[in-house]
Amino acid sequence: MEGWQAWDVALRCAGQLRMTQFVVLGLDIGAAIKMGEALGYDATALAELLPFCESGMVSAINAKVNEGLK
Repeated sequence: MEGWQAWDVALRCAGQLRMTQFVVLGLDIGAAIKMGEALGYDATALAELLPFCESGMVSAINAKVNEGLK
């Protein structure tokens, strides 16, 4: 259940990205955990799982941006 909750928060917070001009640095984890808490999700589980969601999202988004810059 916690994995689904982490993914739900990651999707809901897709607009809460830390970024530079052409590089996504990551999610605003603090905002994401607050969102999860507001939804009644376990903050400890989110703190453990969100970095894994973040890593995949950052890699995919940056690859797509780099592809578009070529």
